[in-house]
Amino acid sequence: MSAAEKTSDEAARKASGSSFYAAMRILPKAQRAAMYEIYAFCRAVDDIADDPGPPAGRKEQLEEWRTNIRALYAGATPLRLGGLKAAIGNFNLRQKDFLSIIDGMEMDVGEPIRAPSSATLDLYCDRVASAVGRLSVRVFGIIGDDGIKLAHHLGRALQLTNILRDLDEDAAVGRLYLPAEALHEAGIAATDAATVLSDPALARVCTSVAEKARHHFQEADQIMTRCPRRNARAPSIMGEAYKLILDALEQRGWKAPRQPVRLGKPQLLWILLRHAF
Repeated sequence: MSAAEKTSDEAARKASGSSFYAAMRILPKAQRAAMYEIYAFCRAVDDIADDPGPPAGRKEQLEEWRTNIRALYAGATPLRLGGLKAAIGNFNLRQKDFLSIIDGMEMDVGEPIRAPSSATLDLYCDRVASAVGRLSVRVFGIIGDDGIKLAHHLGRALQLTNILRDLDEDAAVGRLYLPAEALHEAGIAATDAATVLSDPALARVCTSVAEKARHHFQEADQIMTRCPRRNARAPSIMGEAYKLILDALEQRGWKAPRQPVRLGKPQLLWILLRHAF
């Protein structure tokens, strides 16, 4: 097996643990390989952001990734990044989107994010989610203004749903992504994650965030109805799966103890059958 094939297999293996693996699997070979590479990159920098090690060391690792990305666009091929270089060339992926993702991960390094302003939260969502979308839509073949808008709305919808799904997991490491304005409107003065998540008014905050997520899902759906079906299949599957997660979260409620919400295989299979063909 060649070095390029080993790199590709490793990217596929990492992607197999993603919530979006089912959507990636239905893509044609070249698109599928590119999405595996994008996911492997995102997984690598996300692991750095979530590592409990010293912030200085993690920032150095993220800076090394910036150096590697710039090297790829300068024509070099850093070790083990041959697959990503091919994806960049095949689908004209933009350097600034990779760098934006790294910037987003760096927001999680150091002092944990606690009750950010709505503007800061939106910037975070743009970097860690919509920037991934801007890379992905090029692979899917949704280019131009529709592609940018789809990445904007679907990325934010998915990330806001993630935030609601992972409230307790994030709180365990001191993070609280619920926006300060929503906390203030609900009468919650605290920004400590544990205190906020035990407040009786938490439901008001989560409902507000869920409404924003649903708005972004609706906007994304409208865009995808204008796209050729073959190009919109993968993002449609992603959106459908996350809307079901959001439904389940709202049905479960926000009062502790909050049981984890995950989609089962029958639900994923049903989504695939509806969108894959």
